[in-house]
Amino acid sequence: MKETIFQTESVTQSRPIERLVAGQATTDGAGVNLIRVLTQPLQQRLDPFLMLDAFGSDDPDDYIAGFPDHPHRGFETVTYMIAGRMLHRDSAGHEGLIETGGVQWMTAGSGLVHSEIPQQAQGRMEGFQLWLNLPAREKMIPPWYRNFTANELPRFRTEAGVAVTVIAGVTHGVTGAVTRETTAPLFLDLHLPAGARFEQALPIEQNAFIYVYRGAVGIAGQSVPSQRMAILANDAHTDGVAIEAAEEARVLLIAGHPLREPIAQHGPFVMNTMQEIQQAVRDYSAGRLA
Repeated sequence: MKETIFQTESVTQSRPIERLVAGQATTDGAGVNLIRVLTQPLQQRLDPFLMLDAFGSDDPDDYIAGFPDHPHRGFETVTYMIAGRMLHRDSAGHEGLIETGGVQWMTAGSGLVHSEIPQQAQGRMEGFQLWLNLPAREKMIPPWYRNFTANELPRFRTEAGVAVTVIAGVTHGVTGAVTRETTAPLFLDLHLPAGARFEQALPIEQNAFIYVYRGAVGIAGQSVPSQRMAILANDAHTDGVAIEAAEEARVLLIAGHPLREPIAQHGPFVMNTMQEIQQAVRDYSAGRLA
């Protein structure tokens, strides 16, 4: 584990919870069972984030078929593996095995075709995939890919004992594996022992949410149970968020700067206009993404 020295970060008044969201059970790929936590109706509210899927099962029938070849254009995908092994291959020539604790960051940009196939026939497969939008001027940039092992991700432990994995952004003086200038995404995995408190400063213009995947936490006097997303209010009188755990808990904290641009989505393509979507479909049909 790569541990990094951190600086203390404090919050004077925490953002309150605007609302709690229960994800929707669905299937994707070749029949992978998952929970869609951040759905399409929430895209404008949680701009620049487009989707968050949570998957987790001990039953191979829930995940074994994986996600065979499929296209993407116009955004980035971030896959965080809590348990299991998944092999990525794409038409830009990238390949990588993401294993327990690792992260795969892919910029689809102008477009590619890729697959994500489990590399196990038994055991637990658990993780998350986050979709991060690209600004209009960057939607057609060349595809990019990077695989980070668990040991390559910056980590630190607070004085309260909270173990923090910094996937993206900057927190407590620690810079994550990936940074982005325009959307400034913050993506943290927090492991809070019982009785611990974690504080994170957040610019008021940033949209932010948490997802509790173990235990339960409290924010501004309101409880957030397991398997719930809490959208944090953009309250002008607040300067961040304070998360408190009465019991041991594991939480994703995600925030980013909104693009405030039109969002046009058709399945795996996310552009700004329907004309651009139609062009993406034509390009894929003509084999120009492969």
